[in-house]
Amino acid sequence: MEGTRRGWRKALGLCSAACCAAALALVAWGNLRARPAQPAPAPPAGPLSGRVVAVDAGHGGYDGGAVGGATRVLEKDLNLDVALRLRDLLTAQGAQVLLTRDGDYALCDEDPLIRKKLQDMQRRAALVASGGAELLLSIHMNEYADRRQSGPQVFHRPRCPAGRLLAETLQQCMNDTLQPSRARTVQAGDYYVLTLGLPAALVECGFLSNRAEEALLQSADYRQRIAQSVCEGVLAWFALDERPQALAAQQR
Repeated sequence: MEGTRRGWRKALGLCSAACCAAALALVAWGNLRARPAQPAPAPPAGPLSGRVVAVDAGHGGYDGGAVGGATRVLEKDLNLDVALRLRDLLTAQGAQVLLTRDGDYALCDEDPLIRKKLQDMQRRAALVASGGAELLLSIHMNEYADRRQSGPQVFHRPRCPAGRLLAETLQQCMNDTLQPSRARTVQAGDYYVLTLGLPAALVECGFLSNRAEEALLQSADYRQRIAQSVCEGVLAWFALDERPQALAAQQR
């Protein structure tokens, strides 16, 4: 009988200890939830201090974009990787960077009343506008039926002096840094992200339809060089003595 009492006392002691531990855990969880969200650390001082740059990783989620001809790699994944690398480089130069996405998702509802792609683009535009961005870079990978085509190429809004000058600045830095076998020139393109009323460029980093370039684009070192070349283009853009104004936003 005495052994039974000792067993009960031991069990009650264990139960009491467990209850105390649970109570402490609940208090700690409550304190954690009550703690206000911490603001993102301010970027370090640098040549881009005070600048707000939007970096848009093209596609995402249901929309995989272009597909590698040899390895079937998806454009959306490479876009995001380059965008994140570019964010880190720009932040190191003092810029505040606004990402339109930081994971594998689209910015549209599952079953919207309008086209999913249109809703996705509208929401990207809203993020850029609400974040006060003064420059927009949309990161993509290219593809073409002629598999011989290669090289990075930057697109700008038609008849937009600011967009053209930005694209030319970026293109020159990419050609100088990456030394592609074919040094391309900028081209005008009718893309939604280029019509938001601020200097903007759509950066095609290379061709997934070209076997050799597809292999390059899957190299982390090469993607870092791409991000570095674009960052250098941004630095060169903001270092210009005069920069033309962008065309007004186009309602679409």
